Order: sequence, then C-alpha cells, then structure tokens
Amino acid sequence: MQRYELDAWLGDDHGLTDDQVDDLLGQADDIDSRAGDDQAEAREALTAAYRLMRESADTVVADLAQRRAAARAAEFDALAGLQQAAIVLIERGDATESGFARQAGVDRMTVRKWLGK
Repeated sequence: MQRYELDAWLGDDHGLTDDQVDDLLGQADDIDSRAGDDQAEAREALTAAYRLMRESADTVVADLAQRRAAARAAEFDALAGLQQAAIVLIERGDATESGFARQAGVDRMTVRKWLGK
C-alpha cells in the first residue's frame, strides 16, 4: 500500500499523528503480505489496526469477539436450515446429494451425515 492510498482510506479527520500513520502504513504492508488476494480480510485487519490506535484494546477486542459470536450463531442457524432443506428436498427427489451440496456450499459427506447415512 502506498501512503496516498492509506491517506485516502483514512480520510481527512482520522485523528492520527504522522508517526502513527507511518506505523499504520507498515502494518498495512504486513497485512497485505499476510492476506494475499483476500481484500476483505485485509480491510478488516487494517480497520482493527487503526481502531487499536484510536480506541482501548479492551473495546476493540470485545467488539470483535461479539461480532465473531454473532457470526457463529448465524452460521449455526443457517446450517440447521440447510440440513432441514436437504432432508426434505432429497427425500422427495427434488435434489441429489451432490447437487444439494454444491448449491449449499458444503461437501457431499456433510449432506450424507445430515441424512443419517
């Protein structure tokens, strides 16, 4: 990441000193190396790095932990729904195990487990 890109990302009212921006730029380079092509991961990591410069660590970590817990709960709910859909659709012949697995974004063995096989 170039300095001008970070400046554009931060905007005008970022509240960081020049030294903090330099530090964040170094962290951005590390993040880019770690995240590779995953721009969503890089954006989230850079946001966390910025927040850690502006907010208390306890606040940032608590917020991220809460977001993770909510995401896991949403995943659990979605999987329960997908399991029921698999049972109904496959048993009545509207879908195959592999077709349903592809559509649902899970592997066929997961579908077979849901079906009790």
